[in-house]
Amino acid sequence: MSYCHAETARWTPANIAAVALGFVFFWPAGLLILFYVLSGGDVSKVFHRSKDWVSEKVGGMGSARQTSGNAAFDAYRDETLSRLEEEQRAFGDFMERLKRARDQEEFDRFMAERRRGDA
Repeated sequence: MSYCHAETARWTPANIAAVALGFVFFWPAGLLILFYVLSGGDVSKVFHRSKDWVSEKVGGMGSARQTSGNAAFDAYRDETLSRLEEEQRAFGDFMERLKRARDQEEFDRFMAERRRGDA
């Protein structure tokens, strides 16, 4: 004889918060979440599964220095990335010099106007 085990709703803080927020922001979403929880689902498991899925899909995009398995491509990529980093640094320095020059010009203009006003 076979028994079917029916899972009942687990009212964890995450489930309660998800249902409440679902009803607050968009009532059909709250209704769907409520039915999911009543059918035995756990919202925190859904969150963890989706987080694992995203980290699997994104993979090592955060660390650009991972190996691809092809030494020639890795060397080319490393050289290109270091060149781009140097260009970014040079551009940042240029923008800083430009900002300082503009600030100096504005200050000189202010001082000239002030001297004319005092005289």
